[in-house]
Formats: sequence, structure tokens, C-alpha cells
Amino acid sequence: MAGRRDKTQSSRGSRIALAIVIGVLLGCVIAFFFPHGLINPTASVQNRRIGKSNLQIDSLSCESSERSKMLKSEVVSLSEKNSELKKQVRDLTDKLQLAEQGKDNAQKQFLVLGQQHKAGPFGTVKALRTNPTVVPDDSVNPRLAKILEKVAVQKEIIVVLANSNVKEMLEVQVSSIKRVGIPNYLVIALDDHIEEFCKSNDVPVYKRDPDAGIDAVGRTGGNHAVSGLKFRILREFLQLGYSVLLSDVDIIYLQNPFNHLYRDSDVESMTDGHNNMTAYGYNDVFDEPAMGWARYAHTMRIWVYNSGFFFIRPTIPSIELLDRVADRLARQPNSWDQAVFNEELFFPSHPGYDGLHAAKRTMDFYMFMNSKVLFKTVRKDAKLKKLKPVIVHVNYHPDKLRRMKAVVEFYVNGKQDALDPYPDGSE
Repeated sequence: MAGRRDKTQSSRGSRIALAIVIGVLLGCVIAFFFPHGLINPTASVQNRRIGKSNLQIDSLSCESSERSKMLKSEVVSLSEKNSELKKQVRDLTDKLQLAEQGKDNAQKQFLVLGQQHKAGPFGTVKALRTNPTVVPDDSVNPRLAKILEKVAVQKEIIVVLANSNVKEMLEVQVSSIKRVGIPNYLVIALDDHIEEFCKSNDVPVYKRDPDAGIDAVGRTGGNHAVSGLKFRILREFLQLGYSVLLSDVDIIYLQNPFNHLYRDSDVESMTDGHNNMTAYGYNDVFDEPAMGWARYAHTMRIWVYNSGFFFIRPTIPSIELLDRVADRLARQPNSWDQAVFNEELFFPSHPGYDGLHAAKRTMDFYMFMNSKVLFKTVRKDAKLKKLKPVIVHVNYHPDKLRRMKAVVEFYVNGKQDALDPYPDGSE
């Protein structure tokens, strides 16, 4: 009996020990895979907090959706403005560098006048030849500005300088102006007698404010002296924004000249030339036999522009031309204004001299006719005699008044032999 009881107790102890071992092993496994335990007391708390946060975020996002859109729009706008400002800074920097270097004048002109362009196909490229006009400045001469506003047509006007020495020629010219019906014609009276003549004959007139330097020449000066004054006087017209057709008094008007202008250049002038070569230029070959094989040297020749009849537009190069000529005539009193006018207009830049960059056009010498063309060629040609010029300028002959009257007889009154008594040249 005692032996059975021992076996039963031994078996029970083994089972208890096995259960303890299994429990320990199971606890180790659970501890390894579930370090926070099978039930995490903080998980539910955290889930509740996350839920509340999500609700708050949703609420805030709804409230600030419009604000967010506004901010994005402002950011885009500021970004565009910033890019634009950067571009302007780059452009201004480029211009400043070019100005400081004093080089590449063509590049500077394009930077000022507009955007650069690529060259087009062969034969299609045309250079810039018509300069922009200046901004009108009425403060330069308010009194003259009011006169021009009444007299000028489309900002264009004929201007004539006259003193009592040329009164008879002025009378013939005024008659031709009225006959053609040109309204935009203005006489600059250099003395009181001319002012009175214009007012009594219903001719628009302007007498400048007293100026000792100009008045002394204007009252007593001869033809060339008075002619030189125009370069100083015309400046105000251009500053006021008006194009001027400058005219000497020894000119007969047969048509309205404003209907025959191109207006594509700074200066459009009649020529002293008498045929296609002399008027428009030609290749003149100079022969020097001592040079042997290189004896022939090619030169370019053109007869001068006539400073007694030219159309000048209100541009910077035009004003610079007037300033240059006026300055030289003041420093070189014995100079001839027409010679100085052409030298400044044509001479190129070279060491020690910066030439004028002005666009120029030569007028048709049969339409804007000088008296050499008329008396030497036209009156002797049956076909050319039928041509009616725009003007006739009696610039080649000293007996101006007589020939002016003869021109009127020939072209206006139809007297075919009116020009016959006069020689080709001067007597």
C-alpha cells in the first residue's frame, strides 16, 4: 500500500512540474512577442487623441482653404513681378555698360529705340533711316507756339526770313504763294517794315523778341548774312515739334511743295546739281600717271545741297545739324553758310572729328529746279519746257528779281519767250 501511494504522489509532482515549465515557457513567448502586454491601456487613449486631432485639422483646413488660395495667388504674382524686375535690371545693366564703354553706337540705338531683331532673308533687310521726332516743348517759345498752332498744317510750315533789302522779291514770292493757295506759310520779319508789309497784306508774320546779335544782322545784313541767321532761328521751330520747309525769298512757287515730299529723312534738300550725275552723285576717276599701274583713283562726287531750300524734320540729328552750323558760323564769320551746311551734313567721322549721323534725301532737280537747270537746259528742250516744276529757285543768277518775274510770265502767264532775253549764266 505504501508503495502505491508513493507512485501516485510522484506522478502528481511530475505533472505539476511540467505545468510550471509550460507556463514559464508560455510567459516567455508572450513577453517576447507582446512586450506591452496583450492589452495596451495607452492605445485607446492615443486613438482618442488622434481622432480629436483629425477633427481639429479638418475644421482648420475648411476654415483656411480660401486663405491658402489667396496666399498661393499672391506668391505667383510676386514671383512674376520678381522675374520682370530681374529682366529690367539686366536690361538696364546692359545699357549702362554700353554707355560707359562708349562703344557700339548701333547697339545703343537699338536698345533705346526698341527690341533687337534678327536679319531677314537676302534682299529683304532695310536699315533704320527715319529718326523719331522730339517731344514738343512749348515752353521754349510760347508766343511762337501759338502762332504755329494757327498757321501750320499737320505740324509743317514754310518759313522765310526777310528784311527790307529783299522786300520786292518777297512781294513776288508772296503773290506766288497766294496763287497756289499754300496756307502754311510764315515770314520771319527781321525789321519793322517787313512786319508792317506782311500785316497789311494778310501774310502770317512773326517778329522775334529783341536779340542784339540777330537784330543787327537782320536789319542791315545782305543775302548771305541773313541766310546764316536761319540756323539759329529754326532751332525753336524744331523744339516746338514742327517740320520746317526753309525757303529763301528768291523762289517762285508753282505747286504746293508739301504734296511732293517723302518725309523719310532728317533733311530733304534741293540740289545745286544740274543733271543726274551732279545732283545724285557719280564716280569721278582721278588720273595720276606717275603712279603707273595704280594711276587711276576712284572718287565719289556730288554737288552741294542748297541751303536756301530744304525740308527739315524735328529730330535730334536735325537739331544737332543746326547747332553745328550755327556754332561754326559764329566762330568763323567769313564762312559761307551753304558750304558749312554741306560739310557738316556729309563729312564722315574720322580721327579727331565725329561726323553727323543724319539721314538725307536729294530732291528731284526737275521738280525743285534751280535757275541753272532752267536757263541752261529746260528752256532749250521742247519736252522739258512742258514740265511744270514745284518751285524755281533763282540761285545761280544775281539779277534775281528780273528773272523771278520772267519765271512767272513763262509758267503762270504762258509767255513762251519770257525767258529768251536772259543768258545761260550771269552777265
